[in-house]
Amino acid sequence: QVQLVESGGGLVQPGGSLRLSCTASGSIDSINNMDWYRQAPGKERELLAGISRGGSTYYTMSMKDRITISRDNAQSTVYLQMNNLKPEDTAVYLCKADSRDGHDDYWGQGTQVTVSS
Repeated sequence: QVQLVESGGGLVQPGGSLRLSCTASGSIDSINNMDWYRQAPGKERELLAGISRGGSTYYTMSMKDRITISRDNAQSTVYLQMNNLKPEDTAVYLCKADSRDGHDDYWGQGTQVTVSS
C-alpha cells in the first residue's frame, strides 16, 4: 500500500506562483509513475503532468507552459511548480501514483488552490 499526502496549496493572486508537493509513504519502491491532476467544481478531473520512475516527464495541454513537474532523488516526493496562475486554475490538485505491476492506483486527498485577487 502507498499513502500520498499533498501540500502547498492556498490562496494566491493572479499571476502568482505556487509549488505543490506530494509525499509518498508505505511501499514506495512499488511506485512507477506519479501524476498531478486537478478537479474544479462541476468539472471532470483532468491530468496535468506526470513523471516516470526514471524521470521522464509528460504534460497535457491544460497548463503545459506554466507548470513543471519534478521528483526528488529518493523518489518519494513529486513537486508541481505552477507559475502565472489564473482564476480558472482554481481547483483541488491531486496526486496519483501507479504501481510498477500496473495493478494499483493510489490517490492523495488533494490540496486546494484558489487564485483570486
